[in-house]
Amino acid sequence: MTSHNREIGIWGEENAAVWLASRGYEVSRRNVRTPYGEIDIIAQKQGTTIFVEVKTLTSSKSFFPEHQITARKLEHMLNSAAHYAAENGLDHWQIDVIAVEGAPGKEPVIHHFENIQ
Repeated sequence: MTSHNREIGIWGEENAAVWLASRGYEVSRRNVRTPYGEIDIIAQKQGTTIFVEVKTLTSSKSFFPEHQITARKLEHMLNSAAHYAAENGLDHWQIDVIAVEGAPGKEPVIHHFENIQ
């Protein structure tokens, strides 16, 4: 991953975390590694743990960040979340995707896709 892409990804995750917090989610962990992959954000709201995958693009002219969720990526997300939930005794959880469009210095456009499993 190039440093530019890493910078955009960090920017997107930070904006997603702030956006979630402003909507009543309690962001508890970020960038959690599991044997199946990384969970970008773990948050809680109303007794449910939400595992959030953040996809960031600088432009959606040809496609959208949420289109980057392939069947293989979804499988990794489900396995990562299930592993974390089992290790931490979580019964109520879901996987969300937050698509962030923009770049540092610009106002992000954020779309939240809830409970994608």
